[in-house]
Amino acid sequence: MARTVGIGHQDFEIIRKNGYFYIDKTHFMREWWENGDAVTLIARPRRFGKTLTMSMTEQFFSVDYPGRGDLFEGLSIWADEKYRELQGTYPVIAISFANVKETSFPNTRKKYVIS
Repeated sequence: MARTVGIGHQDFEIIRKNGYFYIDKTHFMREWWENGDAVTLIARPRRFGKTLTMSMTEQFFSVDYPGRGDLFEGLSIWADEKYRELQGTYPVIAISFANVKETSFPNTRKKYVIS
């Protein structure tokens, strides 16, 4: 039976819970973790999955999602015990500008900075 393509969904949990078609990109997290880079820039064209990748990464590492192996079962990262132990163990700060539709920096700043 064909899976539904959840167009426009940017939340990893929604995609996994609803069984939407998903191409496993968890190998990105393994590669990123093992590179040990001090800074990572994820630059891709529009509609290329940046926000979804960040959602997946947040939900894998964040202490806000402990014991959420159900989201990663069957994906490549879950096959490695070392990474199963990392799931839900780090504080994560996640900021997305995906829904920012302001036309100037001052207006955008007002949305994100608490004075």
